[in-house]
Amino acid sequence: MTKSLFPGFDGLMTLSRREGVDVRPTLLRVLTDLYVQTSTHSEDEQRQFVELATRLIDQVDDATRAAVKARLAVYPRTPVPVLQKLGLVAAQEGRRVPLAREIPTTSPAPAPVREPIEAEQRLTANMAMQPKEAAEIHDMFFRAGASERALILHNLSQTPLKAAPRIPTVRARRAIQILEMAAIAGDVENFAFELGDSLILPSRVAAQIVGDAGGEALAVAARALDMPSPVFQRILLFFKPEIGTSVNAVYRLSRLYDRLAERSALVMLAAWRGSTLAVTRAKYQSALHDGDRQRARAGASQTRPGVQPGASPAVRTGTGSSER
Repeated sequence: MTKSLFPGFDGLMTLSRREGVDVRPTLLRVLTDLYVQTSTHSEDEQRQFVELATRLIDQVDDATRAAVKARLAVYPRTPVPVLQKLGLVAAQEGRRVPLAREIPTTSPAPAPVREPIEAEQRLTANMAMQPKEAAEIHDMFFRAGASERALILHNLSQTPLKAAPRIPTVRARRAIQILEMAAIAGDVENFAFELGDSLILPSRVAAQIVGDAGGEALAVAARALDMPSPVFQRILLFFKPEIGTSVNAVYRLSRLYDRLAERSALVMLAAWRGSTLAVTRAKYQSALHDGDRQRARAGASQTRPGVQPGASPAVRTGTGSSER
């Protein structure tokens, strides 16, 4: 048996044939990405790609077909049968169909200058990572939009905040393998558990990272594990269908991930851990405050006088000598 283009692809093909599971669009995207990452291919690899791609092209939706067509149109070594299948070459001549000239783009207008908010000002100062400030960074990141998150992560790499220590290499590699397998299988529970366990995060924060719709939090967690970029892209395609079906979203997050500094990810990881301490302190401070109030009430009830105000004192009606 010949070797597949990447390990586990045969298992994914088996999964795609199960009733109710359609991963063929994702399979075609992943197959195309893996093929264009290498400039040269063996005859066996080219044969496999032609066989799989031409079969999947007819079985996917228009959006997936358009995304794959855009990738293969600019790749110089796309096999002719695949080009013909996508309508990029004439059926008889085998020549590429000329593409339209690129539309000139105007330079974007400069973004308006805005005053940094209080939490951002603290990021640029020599601030110690206290639980309260860590909680503010945590909340600020998850409330921000995509462009603001990118700015926050850029600023974190330049601040004197103390970063979390690196995850040990052996532990990180094991976590990356488990996360990729869980993502391919769509196992959200095990994915969140492994992410929290490897990064030493509580389940609440791990679930928030996994459920983040933007995907930037998942990019930070992956960078903290030093995950290879192709693995992160496959996780996006399999585990985040709302992102994987959007070419622009995958490209944006892949670009963000490639530019994300390790220090930024580790500082954010420290903030995620510190925010947990802030929540715990607030919880127990409230409980201790209620306990002090209960003890104050109990102490007041124990110091009541023997005779209540307004009560009549005991009256003695006689002595022993008067009764005789």
